[in-house]
Parts: sequence; C-alpha cells; structure tokens
Amino acid sequence: AEHQHARYNPLRDDWVLVSAHRVKRPWQGQLEKPPPEDVPRWDPNNPLCPGATRANGEVNPQYEGTFVFPNDFPALQPDAPEPGDSDHPLFRAAAARGVCKVMCFHPWSDLTLPLMSLVEIRAVIDAWAELAAELGASYPWVQIFENKGAMMGCSNPHPHCQVWASSFLPNEACLEDRTQQQHLSQYGVPMLLEYAEQEARRKERVVVENTDWLVVVPYWATWPYQTLLLPRRHVCRLQDLHDGERDSLASIMQRLLIKYDNLFEVSFPYSMGWHGAPTGPYLEEDCGHWQLHAHYYPPLPPSRPVRPVIV
Repeated sequence: AEHQHARYNPLRDDWVLVSAHRVKRPWQGQLEKPPPEDVPRWDPNNPLCPGATRANGEVNPQYEGTFVFPNDFPALQPDAPEPGDSDHPLFRAAAARGVCKVMCFHPWSDLTLPLMSLVEIRAVIDAWAELAAELGASYPWVQIFENKGAMMGCSNPHPHCQVWASSFLPNEACLEDRTQQQHLSQYGVPMLLEYAEQEARRKERVVVENTDWLVVVPYWATWPYQTLLLPRRHVCRLQDLHDGERDSLASIMQRLLIKYDNLFEVSFPYSMGWHGAPTGPYLEEDCGHWQLHAHYYPPLPPSRPVRPVIV
C-alpha cells in the first residue's frame, strides 16, 4: 500500500504498475467546474429525437421507450467485399463484415441513465438482451457499448448506445476468451466468478453491491475510477439473465452512475461495454469459462478519451 509494485491483470494477461506513494504529491492544479449543459428535451434537428429526420432521410417514429435503428454511418456492413490477396506478409488484410445499430434509451434528450426510472432502465436491459440474442444468432461477437459525453467522443447528447455485431472476434474478446479458458482449465472455476467472490469477501474495492451484482474498482485498474460490473452467479451472456437479475442490474447501474455524477458534480462522461461469451458458431460450443461483465472507463486525462472499449 505504501510502495510501488506491479499488479497482474488476469483478463488481459499483462501487468500494471502501481505507484501508491505518488498519491502523497502536493496538488497545485486548479479545478474547474464544466459549464452546465442546456440540452432541450426535444429538438426537431436532433436526428435521435422522436419524429426527427435522420441523415439518410428516414423519419424516426414517435417512440415512447427504447428505439433501435440501423446506424446511418456503420463501421461494419454485412456485404463488404473481400479485401483481396496480399503481396507481402507485412501487408495482410482480412474480411470484416457485420451490422451496426443505434439504440436510444429514452425519447427525452435531457435524460441520462442515472436520471431514468428503474422501469425505464430495465427496458434498456431487456432491449440489450434481445439484440444480443437476435444478432448473436448469426454473428460470433455482439458488442454493446455506450460512449457518454463529448469528452468521450459522443457527438449527440441524446441518451443512446451502439451495438456492433461482427463476423470476427475483436482483439479484446480473443484475449479474454483465452485467459478465461486457461483459468478454468487450471483452477476449475470461472475466473471472474471466483474474482467476484473474493472481492465480495475482502470488501476492499467494492463500490456498490446487491443480491445479484457487484461493482468493484478492479485490483488491476489502469485508470482512477475505473469499475468492473460483475454478476454473483455464473452467467455467460446478457440474454441468460432472469427477471430478478435484470431488475437488480437496473438498480445497481443506477446507483453506480449516480455515484459517478455526484462525486464529480457533473453528468459524468464514460465509456462502457458489455463483454459476454461469443455467439454465432460458438453457441454450439462449451463457453462455461466465460463470465458476463461490463467495463466502465472514465476519461483520463480530461482532455482526451481513454482506451476504446472495442479493440
């Protein structure tokens, strides 16, 4: 606790330097409160609002809950052509196909998840699970992620997230698949299930908890205020959560995000992403080494976003 040391991150199979003694440095900087946001509840020029016209000319319905639509500027398309053969091993390319969707959490632009009711947050969770199951029937990876706030690169204040389904496993997913498989093979228990049990017992890094869920600052955290959301039960995918777990997930998400907002006295910007067992062809395989979890990354330093959730 008083001296520098390295901590092992078993999910990424790498090491993080912790210089605990540096927190004793005197602070001579200046803290500035950001200007208050003035976001209209409804804006006809905002392409995410009910009834607004998007860039492709389509008009949004007058939705009253969640609203999912294909991303008008997708990073992945289902019919992308093959890149062709490479003439050198240092210049390789491979096919990358997929589907990108946008999900609005609520019809009001001036709300964020911590300001929504538990019933409304539960509706978001149900929509997440439905999309994960629908897209996961065909694609091996379904990434649900939210970049909140302009500081995190979000171009629209309307409460929303993105869902990318890809024909391949991203680097981070491949890495977590390997490390969790190795841990189960070596110790006979899913890594993050054992980790949640350990953190719940030690109570050194727990931020919030309830019957079904635990939020901790991970032992191997790279960023201040980084958190990891974990189920207490062995769960592989979002769509595997039962009703009670979805209700308690809505509650713990609200509590965590309220803590972020209150701590910094601002609608706190972050990047978050759900990681669950691969889907598509992996649905026929044993993915018992996986444990569903969500990463929350704050901005650090404040002038630029942190490492993307999708790598």
